[in-house]
Amino acid sequence: MKFEDIPFPCKYSTKFRLRIYYTLPKLEYAAVVYLNIKSNYIVPVRIHSSCLTGDIFHSLKCDCNEQLTTALKYIAYNNMGMVIYLPQEGRGIGLVNKIKAYKLQNEGLNTFEANSFLKLPIDARDYSICPAILQDFNIRKIELITNNPHKFKALHDSTMISFIKYKRMHVEPNKYNSKYLKDKHSLFSKL
Repeated sequence: MKFEDIPFPCKYSTKFRLRIYYTLPKLEYAAVVYLNIKSNYIVPVRIHSSCLTGDIFHSLKCDCNEQLTTALKYIAYNNMGMVIYLPQEGRGIGLVNKIKAYKLQNEGLNTFEANSFLKLPIDARDYSICPAILQDFNIRKIELITNNPHKFKALHDSTMISFIKYKRMHVEPNKYNSKYLKDKHSLFSKL
């Protein structure tokens, strides 16, 4: 896996770096890294899947932007950490299918029922690249910033990670995403 790396000042800290990994066929993954990472520390890490509607356009239908912002602020506050940004729009189903699912949600289905109706997986994301990115920075102990047990399990099962703990996130619901967040919490609490 190859990469390009640059200093990446952002509104939360001027000490971030941006590293873009790429593989063949053309897949690109991003890691926003706070420069102060030390391998023997427990490093805050957020694995974040792309969300055009939330991350870029600040949609109120999801909590993606709030999760990303909270993670970046937490990392800056702790003076170390990483956000791994994966190209997995709509929990891995792609942007067009995500919008089709949104249409069905507007008709009363929840996000998981909509995916099932479209004959799509509830969650098609793949986190297998994440341990290699962490290993690239010699990170073996992490504090995973997530509410998703799939992410925790994917990294917990990796032989490259020697220690992992949960850092749950809290995002205040709004009238547009409260049902979605409740449905998501209900599903993930059963896993």
